[in-house]
Amino acid sequence: MTGAPARTLLLWCPDWPVLAAEIVDGVPATGPVAVLHANRVVACSERARAEGVRRGLRKREAQGRCPQLTVVEYDPGRDARAFEPVVAAVEELVAGVEVVRPGACAVAARGPGRYLGSEEAAAERIIEHVAQSCLVESQVGIADGVFAAGLAARAGRVVAPGGTPEFLAGLPVEALGRSALADLLRRLGVRTLGDFAALPAGDVLARFGFDGALAHRLAAGRDHRPLAVRQPPADLTVTAEHDDPIDRVDAAAFVARALAEQLHERLAGHGLACTRLGIEAVTEHGQELHRVWRHDGLLTAAAIADRVRWQLDGWLSGSNGRAGARPARPTAGIIRLRLIPDGVIAQAGLQAGLWGETGEERERAHRALSRVQGILGPEAVVTAVLGGGRAPADQVRLVPWGDERVPARPEAPPWPGRLPPPAPAVVLPSPLAATVHDAAGEPVVISARLAVSAAPARLVVGTGQPAEIVGWAGPWPVDERWWAPAEARRRARFQVSLADGAALLLAVEAGQWLVEAIYD
Repeated sequence: MTGAPARTLLLWCPDWPVLAAEIVDGVPATGPVAVLHANRVVACSERARAEGVRRGLRKREAQGRCPQLTVVEYDPGRDARAFEPVVAAVEELVAGVEVVRPGACAVAARGPGRYLGSEEAAAERIIEHVAQSCLVESQVGIADGVFAAGLAARAGRVVAPGGTPEFLAGLPVEALGRSALADLLRRLGVRTLGDFAALPAGDVLARFGFDGALAHRLAAGRDHRPLAVRQPPADLTVTAEHDDPIDRVDAAAFVARALAEQLHERLAGHGLACTRLGIEAVTEHGQELHRVWRHDGLLTAAAIADRVRWQLDGWLSGSNGRAGARPARPTAGIIRLRLIPDGVIAQAGLQAGLWGETGEERERAHRALSRVQGILGPEAVVTAVLGGGRAPADQVRLVPWGDERVPARPEAPPWPGRLPPPAPAVVLPSPLAATVHDAAGEPVVISARLAVSAAPARLVVGTGQPAEIVGWAGPWPVDERWWAPAEARRRARFQVSLADGAALLLAVEAGQWLVEAIYD
């Protein structure tokens, strides 16, 4: 993590998931098109953006803004297959192409800049060659480090050597690609990458953790993961030889999974994790195929298998893109497949558990829950996400397993009327009707000024038996959404403890007492 970031040239194809759907499935990208994942828009065409469609919108809202919208499901395999001809076209001009993700690839800028005369000339030549070979529009950005080059590509800029910090300084914090961190920084008054980079590194680490520290390095123009990483020992490479050539995608997927698990186990045995994966294949006629996949994080066994499967699918299906763009299908089946962990880092604190590799139990649980969802539906398996709000029911959101864990309401702003801790153990899905009486047997009422008519003495829930109240606290008033008469609610909450040891959360609204939750 020391030293200046290497000059990086990054080619970016705008709206690639939309363009891939056109290349593979024939969806017209000139019309209003949106690609959805987990019922949210992850990419949309220029025509759809003109109609108000944006990333992050739910399907219903996007269709409401653009009734003629064509909806396409997100398919990373399709994106990878369609991007293969683009990567092959770039490789015809420069060597050492790394796939950052489908739609973006990067190379070291030094070689192309020297060979083609200058960095600007290299960028123009690559864009022109991709357009002629694949009929795909692209943009190139050059800067110090992959992160800055990716942002420069969106603007089509060549940032001068040493000028990356100045280029990044004026960009908003949302450019980091970390929505939760960006939201928190804005609430703290930090609005640009320059403001964030000016904070002391030690304070950032203490306040935002390791991921925040990495984001701080990116904001300052110090790419935390350079393009050129050290070469791993040769014994980490795994190879599979096949007497019967592989020429079908299903057979290739089976081989990819077995080889990916073998590579993952070998890396784990050395306390390492893969961040950049090289895939090599040799056909029966001696044709050699090679591709490098880059990942912003640690590649798990399943992630390695996915990338190998996508790459083999791209080779074996012979996807020719637009107008017959290369590469063509290999002339023979694959007889040798090799996986090379081209970039590895040490897994800090990695230690084998009592029953196997660290994280193995989590992956097994993830596969089991995903299988249950496949049988019963996505909503059958949910997890709780804590957020903001005044009522206990408002502070918890149930999210389907695998969806983004985003709270319905931010937790940081102050919430007047919020209950003091501790939180109740059980929140009832539907509050239970109740009555509260004082010692004389008269109903306890709350005035408009929140004055309690008498101390609560007895509680009756539904048609049950009266229970003696031995302690109470409150009221905590809540006056919500007064500006929207149809949604306005005015209530007051009480905490009560009963003679039998039970503790309840009560609410009174429009003169009616309700039991909302139960304390442990």
